[in-house]
Amino acid sequence: MRVTSKGQVTIPQNVRESMGIRPAETEIEFLQDENGRWYIAKAQPRHKKASRFRTAHKTGKLTMSTDDIMALTRGEAWPSS
Repeated sequence: MRVTSKGQVTIPQNVRESMGIRPAETEIEFLQDENGRWYIAKAQPRHKKASRFRTAHKTGKLTMSTDDIMALTRGEAWPSS
């Protein structure tokens, strides 16, 4: 396997499938054992707070005014009820 000028390599499909590595979803980490050998491992998922834009669709209603929707996307209290 060759390394690109950016330090990238392609993980073979059978390895990705076996490890459950999915594009744009999975992070991997590099681990070194006591003998100096390097391994890749699927990183533990980090639970980060969901973007207010990704969660706004769950609370938005068709009857909301533009000001209400803008306040919701900014994380503010709704100006009207």
